[in-house]
Amino acid sequence: MNAVCLLSGGMDSSTLAYLVKSKGYKILALHANYGQRTEKKERACAQKIASQLDARDFVEIDLRYFRQFGASSLTDEKIAVDRYDPARAHLPNTYVPFRNTNLLAIATSFAEARGADAIFIGVQALDYSGYPDCRPEFIDAFRKVITLGTQETTHIELFTPFISMTKMDILKLGTELHVPYEHTWSCYQNEEEACGTCGSCHFRREAFAALGMTDPIPYKEE
Repeated sequence: MNAVCLLSGGMDSSTLAYLVKSKGYKILALHANYGQRTEKKERACAQKIASQLDARDFVEIDLRYFRQFGASSLTDEKIAVDRYDPARAHLPNTYVPFRNTNLLAIATSFAEARGADAIFIGVQALDYSGYPDCRPEFIDAFRKVITLGTQETTHIELFTPFISMTKMDILKLGTELHVPYEHTWSCYQNEEEACGTCGSCHFRREAFAALGMTDPIPYKEE
């Protein structure tokens, strides 16, 4: 069995890749460069994880048009990355407009071209941002898009095993799968030392702390 696995190099997608491998799939890794602040670090981590898993393929796609669009602190350096704020009533400015739809469309093309059986994406709806393109309703809608937009002989399943899991749940699973978290990166802002203050850093650190584990990546001293 072959599966396209969206691999950013982050904690969730790397755990997902290890889970996919454990299910007996050969991995077709798909990594996106979209002009994000930590693009180089994410690419290096994704390549390392793909190598560790003997991925059948590792394809990088260039989506730097997101940088031209802007409207996200990940792609526009004039916008400061939001610090984690549990009281925030709106989406954090790290939301990249309609990004997951772009990624899943490309993943579908890749899967159909290679005759893959499945697509895996590590979206999570429980304890984080409220991004609209991480909701179960969105995933269900995109499953219909795959069916309607591909050949009649094409059968691709879209899996989101983490959608109802917390970051702590994902980390617990990853430790059982022996995911090398020292080769992953979650920070939205820095590439050498994680900022520790963005939403992604917050939830990563919280998960490690809850399980009594030490996060192996470096953090900037506050």
